[in-house]
Amino acid sequence: MRVQGFEHEALLYAGDDEFVELTSGFVREGLAQGEPVLVMVGARKIGLLREALGADAGAVRFGDMEEVGCNPARIIPAWRDFADEDADRPMRGVGEPIWAGRSSDELVECQTHESLLNLAFADAPAFRLLCPYDASALPPEVIDEARRSHPLVSDGEVRWTSVAYRANTATAGLEKPLGSPPDDARELGFGLESIGDVRSLVGAEAAAAGLEAERAADLVLAASEAAANSIRHGGGHGTLRIWRGERTLVCDIRDSGRIGDPLAGRVAPVPDGGRGIWLANHLCDLVQLRTHADGAVARLHMRLPE
Repeated sequence: MRVQGFEHEALLYAGDDEFVELTSGFVREGLAQGEPVLVMVGARKIGLLREALGADAGAVRFGDMEEVGCNPARIIPAWRDFADEDADRPMRGVGEPIWAGRSSDELVECQTHESLLNLAFADAPAFRLLCPYDASALPPEVIDEARRSHPLVSDGEVRWTSVAYRANTATAGLEKPLGSPPDDARELGFGLESIGDVRSLVGAEAAAAGLEAERAADLVLAASEAAANSIRHGGGHGTLRIWRGERTLVCDIRDSGRIGDPLAGRVAPVPDGGRGIWLANHLCDLVQLRTHADGAVARLHMRLPE
């Protein structure tokens, strides 16, 4: 099937066998039409799909979604790189950002990502993206949300227009609620002359939490960049709170500014443009952006060692 524009489709399947059967058919159809194909799923499923495709697997690009999409905000840049390489011809992809085992915070950001794809590729000339959802392993409410974020839905036999699709979800991610910081969070007000205090506090908390030196340095840099954004765009000052969550060290940075672009941090910054959230997304395991009437929030997560 030749496509025009961006076709974003949720594929509802049940178990590994259906996943392989349905996605391999989709991939082979694209290869037969001379279309570039990128598959981003977990490493185990990459192995299953390679085996099913046989010699055809050599013509497919693969990316481990558990690495590329560890932070869901990195997925759109990966698709953008792929789309820009072959912009003159139709292309297709398979991307599975949501699987059983994602944390609740990751799931919310993945669902935002799925909605934002419709905005990020609204002007794509010919790009068909298939997003598999294991209906046998995921809760019904996750499948319901997939129907809301994908204009098209299929089950391997029938493909239909989703009556639940909400075209206005592209901006909803910035308005989703965040849980309040815990009472025992460390708190620091900062301004232009106290960015060094932000770095010192985050570094000390990262070391105390047992983060490896390189990952601690990444979190310090990300928090520093987010705080600098607050100073430049959020009224000249902000508040940092930091605490240990169940599995992550969390830095919450708030200011009185507004985030106007729902794709902030998911599109490469222009020269001399803001790079703070873009950089944070590539350093941290998860970044949550929110904007409300009283200001903006950047919440950075770094996984703790087990």
